[in-house]
Amino acid sequence: MSDDVNARIKNEIESSDVVLFMKGTPQAPQCGFSMQVVQILNQLGVPYKAINVLADGGIREGIKAYSNWPTIPQLYVKNEFIGGCDITRELFQTGELAALLDKEGVPHA
Repeated sequence: MSDDVNARIKNEIESSDVVLFMKGTPQAPQCGFSMQVVQILNQLGVPYKAINVLADGGIREGIKAYSNWPTIPQLYVKNEFIGGCDITRELFQTGELAALLDKEGVPHA
């Protein structure tokens, strides 16, 4: 991964409390896993920034190396990698995701 792509990813993650690297947009997810994470974030009422990896091949491949995680979507809270769809769904179902948002001072419903 180039230093430029790495710097862009780091900048995106640091620019918002909650960042979702996904396929498509929140209004039009391009895969079911991205759609599930969008639905979870929307249900929690948490403001987040979505990055469409399909619009930038460098980001699409670079985020996998950045996080050392092979799949997309990828969720970050306060600069920390949380996980993909399965982990996000599990944390949501157990209440741990809402607790993490509370702990980090991220507003949500």
